[in-house]
Amino acid sequence: MNGAWVPLYQAKAEFFRMLGHPVRIRVLELLQDGPLPVHSLLTAIEVEPSALSQQLAVLRRSGIVTATRSGSTVVYELAGGDVAELMRAARRLLTQVLTGQHELLAELRAAEAGGVGAVS
Repeated sequence: MNGAWVPLYQAKAEFFRMLGHPVRIRVLELLQDGPLPVHSLLTAIEVEPSALSQQLAVLRRSGIVTATRSGSTVVYELAGGDVAELMRAARRLLTQVLTGQHELLAELRAAEAGGVGAVS
C-alpha cells in the first residue's frame, strides 16, 4: 500500500467508526426529513436524555450535524445533503445484502428438506 494513502484510509475509517452507533444512525435518518428539536429526537428514539446528548455531541464534533438554539430549544439538522444520500445508499446496500442472505437461507432450507448433502 502506498504510504501516502494511509492518512486518507485512516480518516475514512474514523468517519465510519463515528457512524457506528445505532442512536447516531437513527438521529441521521430522522434528520433526513429536516431539522428537529431535541425533544422530538428523544420521543422518536426513546433513549435517556443523557445518552442522546452524548451521541449528538459526537455528531456535532464530527461536523455531520449542526445545532442552533432558539430560546431554550436546541434544533439539530444535517450539515449537508450528502449525509442524507449516504444514509439512503447504506439502506440500499443493506437491503441488497439482506436479500442475498434471505435467498441463501431459502436455498439451504430447500436443500435440507430435499436431503441434499451440499449446496452448490
